[in-house]
Amino acid sequence: MRVVVVEWGAGRLGRSGLGVFGLGGLRVVGASFVVPGPSGVAVRDRLKGLTVEDERVLRLVGDHLGSLASRDLKARCAAGLEHGNEAWASRKRALTGESSSRWAGSLTKATHDQWALARRGQAAHIQQLEAGVNTIRHRLSLPLGEKGSKRGPGGYRSRREWHAKTRRLGVLEDRLERAGADWAAGRVRVVRGGKRLFNNRYHLEQAQLAEERWRARWEASRRFLRADGESGKRYGNETIRVSPDGEVSIRLPAPLAHLANAPHGRYVLAARVSFAHRGETWRDRVGANRAVAYRIHEDVQRNRWYLTASWTIPPVQTVLLAAVRTGGLIGVDTNADHLAAWRLDVHGNPVGAPRRFDYTLSGTADHRDAQVRHALTRLLHWAARHRLAIAVEDLDFTAETSREKHGRRKHFRKLISGMPVARLRARLVSMAAELGIPLVAVDPACTSRWGAQHWQKPLTTSKRTTTRHDAAAVAIGRRALGHPVRRRTAPPRTHQSDGYGHRTVQARPATPGREALFISGLRPRAAPAFPDHGHDPCRPDAERTRATWGYLPRP
Repeated sequence: MRVVVVEWGAGRLGRSGLGVFGLGGLRVVGASFVVPGPSGVAVRDRLKGLTVEDERVLRLVGDHLGSLASRDLKARCAAGLEHGNEAWASRKRALTGESSSRWAGSLTKATHDQWALARRGQAAHIQQLEAGVNTIRHRLSLPLGEKGSKRGPGGYRSRREWHAKTRRLGVLEDRLERAGADWAAGRVRVVRGGKRLFNNRYHLEQAQLAEERWRARWEASRRFLRADGESGKRYGNETIRVSPDGEVSIRLPAPLAHLANAPHGRYVLAARVSFAHRGETWRDRVGANRAVAYRIHEDVQRNRWYLTASWTIPPVQTVLLAAVRTGGLIGVDTNADHLAAWRLDVHGNPVGAPRRFDYTLSGTADHRDAQVRHALTRLLHWAARHRLAIAVEDLDFTAETSREKHGRRKHFRKLISGMPVARLRARLVSMAAELGIPLVAVDPACTSRWGAQHWQKPLTTSKRTTTRHDAAAVAIGRRALGHPVRRRTAPPRTHQSDGYGHRTVQARPATPGREALFISGLRPRAAPAFPDHGHDPCRPDAERTRATWGYLPRP
């Protein structure tokens, strides 16, 4: 069965967002799918016990390689769409003489990744500008005060707002024209170290930073101390080598070879690392000389140095969706301050009481990340106890936070912008794969609206108040199980076989509707294919009718 949502207008394409529109403008709900596991692992440990000389050497190496990375990024951006393999090889040869062949490979690879990221961001920016321009043009074409509908938003409220939006339209059209020209020419704008930190230099008072403090953070963010791994080489990396016992050594670039304190132009740090998380897996990889990439960076605010190890893992075989649905699952509704979850059986019936996992997105970034991880840990432990999969919405709010879409609803725009959709998604995928819990992603279309319409009131009792978010969790779980979100329509009172009571059990379509048959162990006799009585053959058999409605033996 195909489920459609009557929702008109332009929207994003794909599973997340407003999806794909079918014939007649009807919005087709995308199919549910099992989320694949992560393709890589990254662990971090602090470099404790560094000497003053070690820190000086790390800063010198990072600054030297950072200057090479900036120069290489400038050359890559200047090439634009005309860049090819020959230009890549010439850039790598130019960097090899001032560093080494392996350092040059890491530099050029990082440059290409950064250019590709800027290109994707530019495409998303153009898409958002186009959506804003189309919305304003549509609303300007409507009379003042006209109400909106499902097809699109209405007109503006006053003449003053209409005039302000005409000027806003001109600004967006100019931005769109410039962005389109940059896209056609392959021109991107990238700031090594971050655009926000760069702008803080001219607003030090608002950023509450001293110039010396800002300078230290700026230099630390522009350093380059990353090396890609190589399978078959000693400990999986020839540039930044970490032995199984935690000894860290760096291959110095050619201009800084005089700083080496070990043979073959290497510098051995005094600090030792021991990864507390996935340490055994990391030791097995370096012991087998399998590729491991490393990154060294300085946290200026804490005055600490860290080493991050990362490697790829083989893709985990995805469980079939039919196998995930066999024992039911847990539907989860993502909100700005909590996760609403409800367990459902295989037929889509809510089991037990709803659960709520709160988190607070305030304070520092580390505090917010810890809150998200704590909420997901409690959710996953609950799912692991019952051995159930988790169904979540495939959310993506990249184009849902514009003020042109939601107008004066500033609080709602702020609420959507504050939802940690990407962080929750990345954390949930990695943590669920570690525990072996399958994840099912469903189309987010109208789950909150339909859940409140069909499930909020029936699930509310005198001792339990079902919220809109709890009902949305039920809708998400039913969509993941392949059931329609809406509940079964109750038959007329005179046709209800269970004594004028509403039948709330949600059975499969193939399951017979009279549960008393299975309790008594009896079956109604099937009507003969060719009845031998003389009355109308379309009339139901009297004996079969009695067996259907009252085949339990009377006393």
